[in-house]
Amino acid sequence: MIAAIALGSNLSSTFGPPEANLREALNRMAALGHVKAVSSFHTTNPVGYLDQPQFVNAAALVETTLSPVDLLHGLLAIEKSIGRDRTSAPPKGPRIIDLDLLLYGDVILASSEITLPHPAMHQRSFVLGPLAEIAPTLRHPTLHATVTDLWNALSAE
Repeated sequence: MIAAIALGSNLSSTFGPPEANLREALNRMAALGHVKAVSSFHTTNPVGYLDQPQFVNAAALVETTLSPVDLLHGLLAIEKSIGRDRTSAPPKGPRIIDLDLLLYGDVILASSEITLPHPAMHQRSFVLGPLAEIAPTLRHPTLHATVTDLWNALSAE
């Protein structure tokens, strides 16, 4: 299955600046499947919690045999291993690494652990811009629009 994953960072770590955190996460994602495509890195302004540094965002496509929940657990384990502590950070606050599972093929799933497709991806330019770069024709399974269509609609607002 092809999964779309958003990456973001705005804090330095033992690996270096935010760009190094993204590269480290991408290297570790290879244990979860074959990383088929990676967007360029995009510098974006924070959303919601504004008193923090700019983010570096990217998107990746991973071909995996893991279930959606197992893939999510793998992504969360990568975040933790790179230094993210989700329990103590403010929502939408600064972070060493953020990995969000956006799409998992055309799977639609809602549970206490995971919601697919990601419920806010179509509202986030920092997600859609990088994703449109590597998967412009990928379709959102509930909105029935391509990533490019979603990106264009958001950009027009």
